[in-house]
Amino acid sequence: MPLADGLRLPVNGLDYAILALYFVVVLGIGFAARRSVRTSLDFFLSGRSLPAWVTGLAFVAANLGATEILGMAANGAQYGAYTVHWYWIGAIPAMVFLGLVMMPFYYGSKVRSVPEFLLHRFGPSSHLLSSVIFAVSSVLIAGVNLYAMAIVLQALLGWPQWVAIVVAGFFVLAYITLGGLSSAIYNEVLQFFVILAALIPLTVVGLKRVGGWHGLSQSLTASHGDNFLSAWGGTGIGHPNPLGANWLTIVLGLGFVMSFGYWTTNFAEVQRALSAKNLSAARRTPLIAAFPKMFIPMVVVVPGLIALVMEPSLGKAGGDLSYNDAIPVLMRDLLPNGVLGIAVTGLLAAFMAGMAANVSSFNTVFTNDIWAAYVKRGREDAYYLRTGRVVTAVGVVIGMGTAVIASSFSNIMNYLQTLFSFFNVPLFCVFIIGMFWKRATAAAGFWGLLSGTVAAMVNYFWFYKQGVIGIPSDQGANFVSSIVAFVVGAAVMLVVSLCTAPKPAASLAGLVYGTASPGMAEPAAEGDDAWYRRPALLGWGAVVLAAACYVPFSL
Repeated sequence: MPLADGLRLPVNGLDYAILALYFVVVLGIGFAARRSVRTSLDFFLSGRSLPAWVTGLAFVAANLGATEILGMAANGAQYGAYTVHWYWIGAIPAMVFLGLVMMPFYYGSKVRSVPEFLLHRFGPSSHLLSSVIFAVSSVLIAGVNLYAMAIVLQALLGWPQWVAIVVAGFFVLAYITLGGLSSAIYNEVLQFFVILAALIPLTVVGLKRVGGWHGLSQSLTASHGDNFLSAWGGTGIGHPNPLGANWLTIVLGLGFVMSFGYWTTNFAEVQRALSAKNLSAARRTPLIAAFPKMFIPMVVVVPGLIALVMEPSLGKAGGDLSYNDAIPVLMRDLLPNGVLGIAVTGLLAAFMAGMAANVSSFNTVFTNDIWAAYVKRGREDAYYLRTGRVVTAVGVVIGMGTAVIASSFSNIMNYLQTLFSFFNVPLFCVFIIGMFWKRATAAAGFWGLLSGTVAAMVNYFWFYKQGVIGIPSDQGANFVSSIVAFVVGAAVMLVVSLCTAPKPAASLAGLVYGTASPGMAEPAAEGDDAWYRRPALLGWGAVVLAAACYVPFSL
């Protein structure tokens, strides 16, 4: 996925000064957060002490990595308005479900990670398997952010890839090792605003250059047809479209299994909510994040469309510009010095936020769910705190290595969605069935998770890649793989559960819907009756607003 050689930016001393200032602030936050780290709970979950607005912004910023900035802009240029499905169908409903339904189970059970919940519900076999799967996926995704950042800085600034990887890896390693999750979260809040400061001017200036929304629409309709700017046009079953998917695979594959699988079981996101100061704040974390999330397409997808008008050769066979070049092309052609420095800093902040989210979740899962649970049990808390810091360094180094794997994909969003269909969807299948069906057994949890993962891989690498079945695109294949993973995992869980003995009902308190535990019945704090502290009101407001956002892209 190397970027084109002609994207070098005319940066000057002012741009580099802005970049240096950002690095200084990042390390300063790490040193400031270090004073609050006294126990392993402080390091891995910020001592469960952070307010909802901080965890909410960190929740959305943790997802603003390579997948958002380069990946979704590339999707916008390649697939057009179909890309908005990843937000208003593929994110908002699942974030609302996480806040309203699943967070009481996560936070109320006082687990420190998503795999630890499976330990309580299904036992050690499912726990260990899910921990290993999550650890592998975390370092793979961290590698995506490092690789994307390295090629961007190489193309834009002339830095060698290895220099960019080492520089960004060092700063992420430094501030997470110093301040743990608190440092990562507060830096993510900073990065959220830096990213917006970079993308908003890029979008505004770009729209002005192409004649506003009217000019953009006219140009793309003339060159790509009426359906390119319609979210649902051409998605009838059997109808061809650039996305290679129909409304059924979009709703079921993306909107249900892939979306819910990512947002409700991906510990890189859930960890932010678990660090909140109480259950009310934990439930509001993904709901607060849902409101800025639904407007992100305006500054990520729209620039991809603008780049397609300004550079018609983008993604064309035989050309030197790929879809991943959309954002760098706009930065090169539109931004003056100073603003250019902010834009480069915003890109770097995005990649570091995405990598930090995965590294901080990796160190928590590896230390608590693998090392402390199965390798070195019963040690003093200080030992696990030291282990967490060492594992952070290991995760960063492995992430540097896995960056090479991402280079084989022309669109990094395709790579990320492939990983999600392999790892997150089977985990969501096991979670959702275990949460709502008391009869689901420990053996069913293990075999459901394993069979779902294997089924997704078989569908992608054999049925799709070997041409056994015809699927028009990688994204379409990912949607189908997600459906296959969920259906196979659910079927296996049903059969195995009926053939094995369930856990005693008393051991399921607080782990299955309809049962309660003391941690889930948290008394309301003073002032919790205010409208902005009511999760149900926030959740339904987000769903209604997301539905309204669809209107301009559906007509």
